[in-house]
Amino acid sequence: MEQIGWAMQGLNKMGNVIESRIQLLPQKQRNWLQQITYKVLHTVVKTNLLSMNKKAKTTPINNFYKALVTSSGAIGGALGASAFAVDLTLATKLMMRSIMDIARSEGEDLNSLDSQLACLQVFALGGKSKHDDNLDTGYYATKIAIGSAVKGASGIAGKTVTTLLNTTGNPLLQLIAQVASRFSVQVSEKFVAQAIPIIGAAGGATINLAFIDHFQNMAHAHFSIRRLERKYSEEQIRLEYEEMSIAKI
Repeated sequence: MEQIGWAMQGLNKMGNVIESRIQLLPQKQRNWLQQITYKVLHTVVKTNLLSMNKKAKTTPINNFYKALVTSSGAIGGALGASAFAVDLTLATKLMMRSIMDIARSEGEDLNSLDSQLACLQVFALGGKSKHDDNLDTGYYATKIAIGSAVKGASGIAGKTVTTLLNTTGNPLLQLIAQVASRFSVQVSEKFVAQAIPIIGAAGGATINLAFIDHFQNMAHAHFSIRRLERKYSEEQIRLEYEEMSIAKI
């Protein structure tokens, strides 16, 4: 949970090129990436919850979603920067469905607001990347930071994400903004990498594969921890987690 997977590490090997291009992005374009990330998250959460079968399944179909997201990246990479928004929307929608699929397999009730928010939170779990040094990326620190947006909010109990998204002035929009600010770090890396002419369709497919591989791994770990917290208590699992993290250091 505290590390990025092999695929995202591959992107980081292009670090010097990606980092220099991110630094060169005009503020207007950075703001656009932030806005499009927020808009995409807002849209895909709502549409997936309306269409997703909420009955539990024993095994998530990770490879199926990997194939779809990789294909989206291939098309987006071939068409260039002009297709970035469409590719990001489709890829994020499919990644969210995969995250929800994994959540079901770990015993989450997708009808509950808590589980729906937990699915959204996965996009904030970027792992350790050279471009997110300004963010507190520890797992529990991230959970606390993005969970504070809805904690203790009046009138939220008994509602669903879909209901809240249709209500103005609700705390869920603030939570989406916080998740988007973290997810946009990876989105910026994706944008500048796909803008490199030599990458093309093959590169676009590889980048999307890196994305979904990473977030599937984060989802498996995230919902495994939540399953253990339901069984043994959040405090006990957090203490065990922290001891394991210290031992690894």
